[in-house]
Amino acid sequence: MGVPSVLHTIYLIAIAAEAMSGALAAGRRNLDVFGVAVIAFVTALGGGTIRDLMLGHFPIGWTQHPEYVYLVVGCGLATVAVARFMHRLRLVFLVLDAMGLVAFSLIGCEVALSMGYATAIVVMAGMVTGISGGILRDVLCNRVPLVFRKEIYASVSLVVCGLYLALRQWGIDHDLVVLAAFAAGFALRLLAIWRGWGLPTFSYQQRWD
Repeated sequence: MGVPSVLHTIYLIAIAAEAMSGALAAGRRNLDVFGVAVIAFVTALGGGTIRDLMLGHFPIGWTQHPEYVYLVVGCGLATVAVARFMHRLRLVFLVLDAMGLVAFSLIGCEVALSMGYATAIVVMAGMVTGISGGILRDVLCNRVPLVFRKEIYASVSLVVCGLYLALRQWGIDHDLVVLAAFAAGFALRLLAIWRGWGLPTFSYQQRWD
């Protein structure tokens, strides 16, 4: 199995995990099963959809792969049945989420590169793919998005995109570039979780009136 196949497998695992995280977020807001399905779908496939719209990359990816829709909606609805056991799998979800963040970021970069976009746009495409699904999930569930809080999350996507592009410039074999960028990003995200790393926060409470 080559690197593209590995990334594709990780992608499928990641969208399933993201769909389940979206379903759990919907459950915390007491949404009905339709709401659960919508939030699961948006969380899993929203990032790639926004990227494709932003880049003019048509047709949008999941419209050519209806099996992705069945997968994420099915996982979202299945979460309703097994939700009471999900707390035991928290560590597994954190690992899968880290894999998804990195894989989505790399896939976003590759899509933008294939379309001939400049470096800054490639990085933005990678980050949008990596983090937008979670932003949409949190906004629809009336929460401050995780990526805008203290936890290092979007920064991991930025590092992955930057490293991927830098290694490509050095003429390293593409498969090794993907593996190196994935390993570095995955390790960074897990270290950030383990060590509790975060960015400085800004708090401004002074009134103007």
